[in-house]
Amino acid sequence: MSLPVVAIVGRPNVGKSTIFNRLAGERIAIVEDQPGITRDRIYTRSEWNGREFHLIDTGGLEFGEKDEILEHIKNQVELALEEADVILFVTNARDSVTPADEEVARLLYRTKKPVVVAVNKVDSHKHADEMYDFYRLGFEQVIAISALHGTGTGDMLDALVDYFPEKDEEEYDEDTIRVSLIGRPNVGKSSLVNAILGEERVIVSPVAGTTRDAIDTPFEHMGQSFVLVDTAGLRKRGKVYETVEKYSVIRALKSIERSDVCLIVIDGERGIAEQDKRIAGYAHEAGCACIFVVNKWDIVEKDDKTMNLFQEKIRKEFQFMPYAPILFVSAKTTQRIHRILPMVTEVAEHHALRIATSVLNQVISDAIATTPPPSDKGKRFRIYYATQVGVKPPTILLFVNDPELAHFSYIRYIENQLRAAFQFFGTPIRLRLRKKNA
Repeated sequence: MSLPVVAIVGRPNVGKSTIFNRLAGERIAIVEDQPGITRDRIYTRSEWNGREFHLIDTGGLEFGEKDEILEHIKNQVELALEEADVILFVTNARDSVTPADEEVARLLYRTKKPVVVAVNKVDSHKHADEMYDFYRLGFEQVIAISALHGTGTGDMLDALVDYFPEKDEEEYDEDTIRVSLIGRPNVGKSSLVNAILGEERVIVSPVAGTTRDAIDTPFEHMGQSFVLVDTAGLRKRGKVYETVEKYSVIRALKSIERSDVCLIVIDGERGIAEQDKRIAGYAHEAGCACIFVVNKWDIVEKDDKTMNLFQEKIRKEFQFMPYAPILFVSAKTTQRIHRILPMVTEVAEHHALRIATSVLNQVISDAIATTPPPSDKGKRFRIYYATQVGVKPPTILLFVNDPELAHFSYIRYIENQLRAAFQFFGTPIRLRLRKKNA
């Protein structure tokens, strides 16, 4: 299931970006003591009591003035509200309720979505009573916080999580393979969907950014149920100017989270861009099985070395995904399109692969015997035994003497030995370390 979305909104200079950074755990948004510094929405993931969620920061809402930038910010906020499951309405205790707060409240009433009011800058007891004035905005949940010091943020997060959708919602049968096509705009994702399905099921246009929303397309092939999701193209944050495209980013990320397999579509004519690596990173971090699909191969000028050179470049630029296979296709001519679904089925099987504990431990024991763990200052890292604790992606728990002694290179060696034994074709695997109790 995709993660819930929380949108942070409010008038300028009430501390929205400070709250965003505190919940994100790092200084992502620019924080300056002047209004209007956040121009566009910024996204991150956060977690509270085991519930992960997306967080959207927005620019400060101002009313009454006709200004192009302010109108752009308002459009961004309205799109964030449309995508949000819960709205965090940030106000400033030291200013009491302002006419701008009332304007924001009227905007939020129209969304008919749950709202938690965070009365910020309650930094001492003398400001605590000022929060009660904010109940007249008409919302039930009003919580005093200090984004600067962190006080009250736990209560605020509890209130937000209470409004999240239930985790057990499921749209398709467990055996259905969910496939997302992800990539920059205009790499041919919609055309690939049509080529795979053999019919015009989604709009195809040569104009970048035609696909606005994620479109689920269920179908069957050779007795296997699939769902294809054609997502809006992901663009580099600094280069996304059109408000609807920015709105589509969260949609694309949410479709990745609920997918089993991601087809990372690369434009064969334009080559690999930095943003392709970022997009692939989203899928890798989400634990999806992945296939690189190099589209528009029919219009690439090539000789007998071109494909091998392109493969080498992919392996060099995407070193964190050596497990992902590569297909060179053309949606226009349908070249090699017939190979996509069989490969999707194969990587999905490995994504859900479960290894018997005895076999798993034998492979790890052989790996340790061949190359023992190195010692650090007289202390040697030891792996006692392993067990698989999850699938999609395969997740293996290693019981060890001290996780702090584990060097990343040795953990990578263990992963490589597991891949040599079980292949794990097209899927990331997760190795978790836990100290074994004496």
